[in-house]
Amino acid sequence: MDAFEYTPLHGRVVFGHGTLARVAEELSLLGCRRAFVLSDLHHAKTAAAKLLEVLGDRAVGLSTDAVMHTPVEVTERVLDRVSEASPDCLVSLGGGSTTGLSKAVAFRTGLPQIAIPTTYAGSEATPILGQTEQGRKTTLRSLKVLPRVVVYDVDLTLDMPVRLSVVSGANAMAHAVEALYAKDGNPVTSLLAEQGIAALGRALPLIAADTQHRKARSDALFGAWACGNCLGTVGMALHHKLCHMLGGSFDLPHAETHTVILPHAVAFNRSAAPRALARVARALGVDDAADGLFDLAHKLDAPTSLKAIGMAESDLDKAAEIATSVPYWNPRPVDKGAIRALLEDAYHGRRPSH
Repeated sequence: MDAFEYTPLHGRVVFGHGTLARVAEELSLLGCRRAFVLSDLHHAKTAAAKLLEVLGDRAVGLSTDAVMHTPVEVTERVLDRVSEASPDCLVSLGGGSTTGLSKAVAFRTGLPQIAIPTTYAGSEATPILGQTEQGRKTTLRSLKVLPRVVVYDVDLTLDMPVRLSVVSGANAMAHAVEALYAKDGNPVTSLLAEQGIAALGRALPLIAADTQHRKARSDALFGAWACGNCLGTVGMALHHKLCHMLGGSFDLPHAETHTVILPHAVAFNRSAAPRALARVARALGVDDAADGLFDLAHKLDAPTSLKAIGMAESDLDKAAEIATSVPYWNPRPVDKGAIRALLEDAYHGRRPSH
């Protein structure tokens, strides 16, 4: 066994069916009595309304302002309402955008968080905040943004549309894939990464065939936690740099961008991280990780090209410039020409070949 360092993340996980009913209890365990609830317009009249019923008079405010890429101007607007409500904690219910808004508020206020994810984004399991300002997306790592409690209620995912389920799941797998070749990778995180990829790889085709498949939904939600936990304990590389750049600078949809870019980033790193990517292939039950990820997206009718999700071909040069101006660490060195070629393949939806 090679030498390694591993720092586990602190936090409580409550996982199961019907666990939304336990949120008030978890609030009490934290010693909190006044919760500001964050959600989005999609959940405002459904799950968020149920959450408010569960909390009763413990809920002192509600925001449904969450949007993709966590714009700083939205955070500042919500902060004014949080200040007026004087809560002692935050409770977020929604996908990665809602979790991101809660983290941004927590970072500025120091308030503890309870996160209730409704997609497979995995952000709730990480001490990472990504936010956008003036057309650029930046990330920071701080334990101040790590939720104290994550409540996973499988029932909240049963109505997630197939497309969102698939791209959200691919987003989650990206966290684990990069963890396997991260600079600060370790055997503990790698075991969890492989398990998370395998769980999602099994579950997503079943969900695509039957959105009410409860075991597959449970497996996928576990996989999302496992993959998110990986991202929380090790660093990011080329894939996340490209996705952050494409989302922040060109306003591409977050999960769809991860879905398109992942096979190409994996192919780019194929020669530099063969052992790590062999583990990805094994988890998916395929011969090659990049081909397996591309074929899975195609099989599930997920987007496989940047063109299909709104990228303009005229922006590829600018994208390559931004991506290589301040690059993340990556097992294979990056240069503008190679990244431009990767982005062009991804733009046209070609099978990854790097």
